[in-house]
Amino acid sequence: MRSFIFILFLLCSTITQTFAQKEVKVQGTVIEKDSNIPLEYATITFKSKPDNTIVTGGITDSNGKFNIDVPVGTYDISVEYISYKTKEYLNKTIDQDIDLGTVALDLDVNTLDEVTVVSETTTVEIKLDKKVYNIGKDLTTAGGTVSDALNNVPSVAVDIDGAISLRGNGNVRILINGRPSALAGFGDTNVLSQLPAEAIERVEVITSPSARYDAEGTAGILNIILRQKETLGFNGSFNFTIGNPDNIGLNASLNYRTEKYNLFSNLSWRYFDAPRNSFTDVTYFDRLIDGETVVPEYRRIREDEDVERLNRNYNANIGMEYFLSEKSSITGSLFDRFGSDADLAINKSERFNNGAIVEETLRRERDTEQDNSYQIAINYVNRFGDDSDHKLTADFQYEEDSEDGFTFLNENYIITDQTDPEPFQIEQELTVEDQKEYLIQADYVLPLGKDSRFEVGFRSNLENEITNYRLEQENIETGDLVVNDTITNIFDYDENVNALYSQYGSKFGKFSFLLGLRLEHTQLKGDIDSRFTEDELIEAFGFPIRTNFDNNYLGLFPTLNLIFNLNGSDSDNEESVTLGYNRRINRPRGWFINPFPTRSSRTNIFQGNPNLQPAFSNAFDVGYLKRWKTLTLTSSVYYQVETNSFERVQENTGQQTTDGIDIIRTIPINLSTNKRTGAELGVLYNPNKWLRLNSSFNFFQFETDGEFNNVDYSAKNTSWFARFSSKITLPGKIDWQTNARYRGARQDAQSDTQGLLSIDLAFSKELFDNNLTVSLNVRDLLNSRRRQSTTTTDFFERYRESQWRQRQINLSLIYRFNQKLNKRDGSRRGNNGNDGDFDFEG
Repeated sequence: MRSFIFILFLLCSTITQTFAQKEVKVQGTVIEKDSNIPLEYATITFKSKPDNTIVTGGITDSNGKFNIDVPVGTYDISVEYISYKTKEYLNKTIDQDIDLGTVALDLDVNTLDEVTVVSETTTVEIKLDKKVYNIGKDLTTAGGTVSDALNNVPSVAVDIDGAISLRGNGNVRILINGRPSALAGFGDTNVLSQLPAEAIERVEVITSPSARYDAEGTAGILNIILRQKETLGFNGSFNFTIGNPDNIGLNASLNYRTEKYNLFSNLSWRYFDAPRNSFTDVTYFDRLIDGETVVPEYRRIREDEDVERLNRNYNANIGMEYFLSEKSSITGSLFDRFGSDADLAINKSERFNNGAIVEETLRRERDTEQDNSYQIAINYVNRFGDDSDHKLTADFQYEEDSEDGFTFLNENYIITDQTDPEPFQIEQELTVEDQKEYLIQADYVLPLGKDSRFEVGFRSNLENEITNYRLEQENIETGDLVVNDTITNIFDYDENVNALYSQYGSKFGKFSFLLGLRLEHTQLKGDIDSRFTEDELIEAFGFPIRTNFDNNYLGLFPTLNLIFNLNGSDSDNEESVTLGYNRRINRPRGWFINPFPTRSSRTNIFQGNPNLQPAFSNAFDVGYLKRWKTLTLTSSVYYQVETNSFERVQENTGQQTTDGIDIIRTIPINLSTNKRTGAELGVLYNPNKWLRLNSSFNFFQFETDGEFNNVDYSAKNTSWFARFSSKITLPGKIDWQTNARYRGARQDAQSDTQGLLSIDLAFSKELFDNNLTVSLNVRDLLNSRRRQSTTTTDFFERYRESQWRQRQINLSLIYRFNQKLNKRDGSRRGNNGNDGDFDFEG
């Protein structure tokens, strides 16, 4: 009897397994309720009972239909579409082909309102260690670049040369998705002018960085988070831009996601002509050398330069996130960039004595540059248990960049008072720069109870840069180009930073804190291959120069961030006060250390200083936030003391060109102490759907105390900058946006720079059920974005006026598919730079 029961059990099990392995078809149609419009790319998911794991699923076609093969069994079935309420069929047994019929989904009004508000405006979140600006639908940057978008972020300014500053301080660290990246150009912020603005999801302004972040950057950190969509199915957008001066751009952002993996890509190509111009007027003074007065060859020199700049570049960022399980994922991505630039500069030079022109020359300078870089990145995330905050992340990143530059310079006389003038030498410069960088990082976050968290991590960043510079000059007698081996050199530079950090954060009622400590070891190592002897270098520089150096620094960097919510976490009208302290480091970059001159002209050179030491700062920040239903107010005051700070100074080298013009050198030096005090105020006002206003004001004062070569460079300066943005919805649902920026006059140890005003204007219209956006924008409407400065030393006074980019008019078309209500795409669930955030949103 027992044998019969056992055989019967085996038979039943076999039949059951055979039956369970049978597949049947489940079909149906998904539509929008009320309108009956088919919903393409709606997601249908089958979860098994009782373990609630995903067995299979699918998406709807263009007619909203689905037909999915499903193993026989009992399931919870969900039908989802972004910004719609999910439809569920719970505990449904499927043992034969079945038609679910027409599934009508309701709009989720709460989600729709949230998406619409965020997509239209820029919002701010206050966290313990940073402010997060979620970039809204900025019409003025359509068809623009990341640099253009950053210029509209409060506290951030991008000058006419592309240099980025935070609260008026240019020593800012740029991160992409929380890490240094080739996308940020190995520290060259001009690369950001090649990346499309549409790639940005949000910008984190980190003025009081926690221990998790690099200690580099005395001004703080800008963490740029790129868009990587999480919408299920296939979706994306295409962007076409055309403008004047010549500007043609194509961008495609494509994404395909299933429950198991996510494929993402962003491809862009751009061709543009960015003409620039500059004017320089230099008056030379008599010099006293060894008790004798030396009169300059020319009392005054004026130079007027126009530059045509043709740029072609493409960027490709492709990757895949694979979900190993519900708790872990691995992401791999490849970034590649290629740029080709061709510049032609025409420089007219007039030389005066006794108020009359005695000589006039015309110089032609042709520059070509090719830049090719790529980056490979791998990220692993593992979450433990049911707590998504308990996790381990690991990153590996390798980057390589190769840049080849060629400059050909030729100058001829137009008029001269010389009877037998010596002809100018033809010159050509060849520069090859190769950079490699490795990054290895691991972070572990452990929640301790409901409101506390402990975090520990490691980062190793290893960078090598080799610069091969060669100068060839014409032999006037033979006409041959001969290598100038006194300036030709190879500079091999390493910057290696290894760091350990730990931090602990907790929340007690209305009070939260985050305390951290970071230990960093820095190695700055250089080897200069040149025929110069040390005595010749001393003669050239005026002080000893090391051609081989290996500097090592070990530093502790404590951080403390506090936040007090005055109204409690559940209050509708949020109000909070924050306090931050951090210690930071400013490491000299490779071009600041290379002692061999690079020349913007024959009479102006920049020379690095191998003796530069890192600068250290201590910064304090107190902030206040108040949020009403339609108004958000943010404010802060800050104070920073930087010791051993380095700045650029200009001086007469005592050398002259072949035609008797003094050569002026710019060199960075450690200039003792820099104190900076400031305050900022920001207002976001959205009284209704058709009007949105955004304004910010930043006032700062810095004081420098130091001397170099017996010259006192102490200075005290007060400056400010402000921005205002308005967005109005006109009849016909046409959006009109105006952005205005003004940077006040400022001073440093040697220069006075005048104020600068810039206004951008844009109009936009949504068409074809919000799938197509047409926008027209004008950047620098008044063509007033010109830098004007005066530099005064004991040997010369120089007035300079320059315009890096002229007024630009762009027409942009953006087509989206499967993004009707998702104009602002969410970021991936993996590690995109904010894992481990101790969240407190204000």
